[in-house]
Amino acid sequence: MGVAGGAAVARDISSMVAAEADRWNHVVGTRDYHIDPGHHFSPEPDFVDTWPPHCVVGTEGAALHPDMTAPMEALFDKGAYSAAYSGFEGNAGEVSLVRWLRDHDVDAVDIVGIATDHCVRATALDAVEEGFDTTVLLDKTAGVADTTTETALQEMTKAGVTLDGKPRVGA
Repeated sequence: MGVAGGAAVARDISSMVAAEADRWNHVVGTRDYHIDPGHHFSPEPDFVDTWPPHCVVGTEGAALHPDMTAPMEALFDKGAYSAAYSGFEGNAGEVSLVRWLRDHDVDAVDIVGIATDHCVRATALDAVEEGFDTTVLLDKTAGVADTTTETALQEMTKAGVTLDGKPRVGA
């Protein structure tokens, strides 16, 4: 989905993974992959609960950004028929993200991507709820708006998410 600063985030994530290949045991991704998400799409979006059409299956918009070159073991698609902000709502084939992480003995996750105030926030909150030690690498995220990003940071902190770095908003 188009978020100001998103291309830089894709490049920075790819560079980080290439430079620090031994830092993580596994690298996976999530993506919006919409078929008909109902009221999530709106001709007059509020950019909080409703959005212009994005990441529609069968279009170029459903592809990962071309600068996202980090190798991933699995890609979890979410939101075919709903908003689905959290990566934990996604599946790679028949396998959910939480099942994949547990099957690979993962107990801690670092979360990066877009948007800090929506999908990153929801994924981090669900990760904590599922019992994972959760860190958001804020300099590898981009938020939609200052106010919603600040609210998201407060929510994540209150839930026990470790926030590392400074957030980008509309960069």
